Amino acid sequence: MDGSGGAAAVEGDLEAAEKLIMRWDSTASSAGDERMLFDGGDRSDAERFLRAVDEIRRSIREPIATGSPRRSSSSAFHSSSENAIQIAMARLEDEFRNLLLTRPNEIEVDELVDLSTLSMKSSASGEGSGDLSDAEGGGGVDGGEEHAFLSETVEGSSSSSRIRRSSMRSTRSIREIDLLPSDAVDDLRSIAERMIAAGYGRECVQVYAGARKAAVDVCLRQLGVEKHSIGEVQRLEWDALEAKIRRWIRAAKICVRIVFSSERRLCERVFDGLGITDDAPFTETVRGAAIQLFGFAEAISIGRRSPEKLFKILDLHDTISDLLPDIAAVFLSKSAESIYTQAAEILSRLAEAVRGILSEFENAVLRDPPKTAVPGGTIHPLTRYVMNYISLISDYKPTLIELIITRPSASSRFSGDDQAAVGATPPEIEFPEAENQTPLAAHLIWIIVVLAHNLENKANLYKDTALAHLFLMNNVHYIVHKMKGSPELREMIGDEYLRKLTGKFRLSATSYQRATWVRILHCLRDEGIHVSGSFSSGVSKSMLRERFRAFNAAFEEAHKTQAIWFVPDTQLREELRISISEKLLPAYRSFLGRFRQHIESGRHPEMYIKYSVEDLEISLSDFFEGCPPSLNNRRRSH
Repeated sequence: MDGSGGAAAVEGDLEAAEKLIMRWDSTASSAGDERMLFDGGDRSDAERFLRAVDEIRRSIREPIATGSPRRSSSSAFHSSSENAIQIAMARLEDEFRNLLLTRPNEIEVDELVDLSTLSMKSSASGEGSGDLSDAEGGGGVDGGEEHAFLSETVEGSSSSSRIRRSSMRSTRSIREIDLLPSDAVDDLRSIAERMIAAGYGRECVQVYAGARKAAVDVCLRQLGVEKHSIGEVQRLEWDALEAKIRRWIRAAKICVRIVFSSERRLCERVFDGLGITDDAPFTETVRGAAIQLFGFAEAISIGRRSPEKLFKILDLHDTISDLLPDIAAVFLSKSAESIYTQAAEILSRLAEAVRGILSEFENAVLRDPPKTAVPGGTIHPLTRYVMNYISLISDYKPTLIELIITRPSASSRFSGDDQAAVGATPPEIEFPEAENQTPLAAHLIWIIVVLAHNLENKANLYKDTALAHLFLMNNVHYIVHKMKGSPELREMIGDEYLRKLTGKFRLSATSYQRATWVRILHCLRDEGIHVSGSFSSGVSKSMLRERFRAFNAAFEEAHKTQAIWFVPDTQLREELRISISEKLLPAYRSFLGRFRQHIESGRHPEMYIKYSVEDLEISLSDFFEGCPPSLNNRRRSH
């Protein structure tokens, strides 16, 4: 074929290509409105259209620069080709958008939870350390509840999930899923390649990011991630905020490890190697969602530091700490690194919040004012709260050992205002001299020391000295019991301080008995009863009657009063009764055996000998029950 023939053939091919493109002009052709080229069915029209675009581009001598296509009026030939390219790009843009909107795989949020669980399960068995704490529930109670929930979901997920195992790629804790079918991804890449080469890269990225951003936003809504300003989050009541934190922890794991990572994978499959720099499609797709997601945690990290928030903040800290390597892997480009920076800064602020909350908690325990004595000398609500609190602290031992790096200082803690608040001289703090004691352990001991100090001030509210000692016995015993019941707490605090506390509550028990029973037992002494050397004839009956009257009155008063007092620990209550019985009953039995005959030989002996030994023993079972006694109903007749 001669030159003119070849040129004619080329021109003919070009004219055919332009006609084909014009047939699919979205604005001028009804055929373009009837169906899409890339509809997942017959691909022949789509392939012919792409070949036509390639043919026209080859016919344009000068490459079209990135950005808006250049327009040249140098020749009608060139102008016609550029016009065809513009029409083709408009059509491809519509096709690109339609593929993104109509071809996504159907993925339920519950299935994402299942995949997240599978990831954690594999990590626990040795596939990487990023998810180990997740497999253990993140450390805290709520973390444990979440782990239990996730474990339940994975049991039934294998058969019902619509996401095939083969469509996932696992890199440590990251689990990527196919967001679109492979044929749709291939079509997207074919379109993107033509649009970018023709200088329509920016338009292509905008369409892609707009469509995928909407899909990501839907996923966030399904996961319960709401749009809140920092101020709105900080104004929420704690109960509502606590529930939102639980939902956020689950959502954050799914978003980073599945949703965002899968979006990155899809972006790479569509745009990698086509000249789009710095992950622009991915960054534009997920930036808003990521800022919204981490904005919630940021609001918590800079909010008011109150003791009840500690454990949820620790859960947040552990979650972000576990996710940080995954965030770095997903947001690895320069345009997306601000997301990683934000997460790292939030983690740092959460750590500082934990330290501040622990300090605030210590000061709150110290300053809790002695207002009204608890009825019956039972365990003070502050004691229960503090011991339950530090028991939970021990559950977060690995995290807190890393975060708590300084020891408490007694001299700095007890300022002049503190001394005025507690109304007493500051206690001396003695820490066990164990070489391996952590700063966290020192803080736990400090909390117990200031709690004991506060309890001593609260004991001063009781007018009855015996009841004050019983109050301290109950409360220190509770502290010891909680320490013994938590192996982690006991290990950190140490047996040396535990023995010191055990001795303290035993001393309080002894002091209670002395304050109550020494006076009662004093009525059973022999002193003053014998008025001459003759034992049988030298007993002062008037003195003897006075002793019995005094004993009866003292015991009845103790019985009436101390039955209302309460020792909630059943074992301690029984041990205290036994200890009293071992002192009271033998003394009364001996006194009654030696002097009963002198009372019974006189008038109205029942007025003086009101109790048998058995009566006293039965009556002692009323003590420390926290309710009024029934002495008259239970006493035997004589």
